[in-house]
This record gives sequence, structure tokens and C-alpha cells, in this order.
Amino acid sequence: MADLTRARWRKSTRSGGNGGECVEVADNLGGVVGVRDSKDPDGPVLAFAPTAWSRFVGGVTRRE
Repeated sequence: MADLTRARWRKSTRSGGNGGECVEVADNLGGVVGVRDSKDPDGPVLAFAPTAWSRFVGGVTRRE
């Protein structure tokens, strides 16, 4: 299990301020990227290897 105690969570600048469905990402931890539901900050967190997260974001950006 990854240590997320020092995670700095951020939402996308494209997220609306209407309380909709958003995710938050913590990518300041070095060996892991955390992803969580912004509506449930104390809930579960998905943890990805930085390379896997980068590939995922790249695929989304390219609409794959």
C-alpha cells in the first residue's frame, strides 16, 4: 500500500465548480500517482505507477 499522507490533491482546471463528478490526482509522491473521487476525499484511492498513469493520460488526450 502506498503512503499517501503527503499527497497534494488537485482537480483538473476543466472541472466545473458545480459539485459534479470529478476526480482528484496526487502526482507529487515520486513512485505512485493517486486518484480519488473528489466527492469522497476520505474514500478509496486508486494507485498507479507513474508510467502507467502517463500512458493513460496520453491515451485520453489522443482519444484512444
